[in-house]
Order: sequence, then C-alpha cells, then structure tokens
Amino acid sequence: MDEHFQVNRQIWNSWTVQHEQSPFYDLAGFKAGKDRLRSIELEELGNVAGKSLLHLQCHFGLDTLAWARRGAIVTGVDFSERSITLARSLSQELNIPADFCCSDIDHLPDVLSGQFDIVFTSYGVLHWLHDLRRWGEVIAHYLKPGGIFYMVEDHPGMRIFTADVETEIRVANPYFFAEEPQRVESEGSYAAPDSGEQSIFYIWNHGLGDVVNALIGAGLCLEFLHEFPYAARAKFPSMYRGDDNWWRLTRQHGKIPFLFSLQARKPS
Repeated sequence: MDEHFQVNRQIWNSWTVQHEQSPFYDLAGFKAGKDRLRSIELEELGNVAGKSLLHLQCHFGLDTLAWARRGAIVTGVDFSERSITLARSLSQELNIPADFCCSDIDHLPDVLSGQFDIVFTSYGVLHWLHDLRRWGEVIAHYLKPGGIFYMVEDHPGMRIFTADVETEIRVANPYFFAEEPQRVESEGSYAAPDSGEQSIFYIWNHGLGDVVNALIGAGLCLEFLHEFPYAARAKFPSMYRGDDNWWRLTRQHGKIPFLFSLQARKPS
C-alpha cells in the first residue's frame, strides 16, 4: 500500500476520535435531530426521498445519515476503519438505516456492488485523492443510466492563498496538480485545532479543469458548475460567520471563490 495513503489513513483514524467530541461536528446536536446538510446541496440536489445514494469519503457518516433522514437509501464509503466503525454504530444507535463500507475509492469496485441514482461527495474531499481519472471512472461505474453525480467542494482557487489574504493577497501554494503531494504539518485538525496532537499528512492539488475533465472523460455530461464567495468554515483568521452560517471575508468579500458545486449525469 502507498506510503502516503497509509499516513493519511492513520491521520483520519486519529481525527475520528477527536471529531467525535468536536463542537464542529456537534454529534449531540445531530443525535437530537439537528440537520448537518447545508443550503447549497439541499437546494441543488433537491428531493432525495426513495432514491439510492452513494456517499464517497463520508468520514463517520453524519451527512450520509442526514440524507437518510430525508428519505434516501444510503451507502457511505470511507477509507478510515475507525470512521466506518463509528458510522455503523451511529446508524444502529439512532435507528437510521444505512450501509457503510470501508474502502479507498480506487479499489471500491472490488468490495461494493450495485448502482445508484445519486453519487454524492462534499467539503474537503478532492485534495486527499491522487488520481482524479480513476475517481471519475469509479463514479461513472456506480451511477445508474440517467443517474447524477453531485458535489460541493472547496474551490481550488482559494487554496493558493496565504492566511493573511485580507491585508496582502499572496500566492503560497500551487494551483495545478503535481505528481508528488504536499507534506502538511499542523496542530490538531480542521475540526479540532486545539487537540494538542501533531498532524502530518499529504495532499494533492487539483484545478477545476482537472475535476471537470475527469468526469467528462468518464462519460458523464456536465449539467452545471457554480462558484460561491463564501466557505463552510473559517479558512482565514479574519472571516466572520453570517446568519446563514456561511463564512465570509470581512473586507474582501466577493473577490475570492471559496466553494464550487457541480452536477453531472450518466447518459441513459
């Protein structure tokens, strides 16, 4: 198994323990019925009741279970064993029907059969993947004819800037894909920054063209691509959260894209 994959899987196993207790995920609120899904995906994906939905890179399954609460027949996939164990436990505890499978995306067809009306993925997923061509192939493999792939994700254009973007916009990270990943060291995780644990992991950058072309190359037809000037969490220190729960730049709002969404369909 690839060294970078092993390191990343270990860090996600570690993060799952931290995230289970993190206010960012608010597990107690979810158990009490709080909805984890956000306005973008709810408005764009629409009614999922009675539809089969495959959620790629689901972490410990809160969004997967949130779609199930809305009537979808769900299967969640993640490469972290600890995440999938927790997801299965939550499904049973909350009596929300869901299937969960532990696998990386590249080898998912070896362990999961079937096709789905919807394949879904969201928020901070692509930079953990090395091969988007294979990613697109797996998505197409799991879609029924006429089925849709939908994603909402961090915009790759946002990732190139430094944290002092409000005072001086400086390019600090590459936009385009490189075969060798970036090695990242940080304290804690995005959801538990004060955990005190050192995190080391590897990520790959993928431009928006890489994403679109991977899906088109797999035979899917792009139906829309949208970009948004706000984020799902604070990406820079000076961002503020609005009443709609989206995070915006204080003085430079509207100048940098933070999210994008797209929908693609498998021909009937």
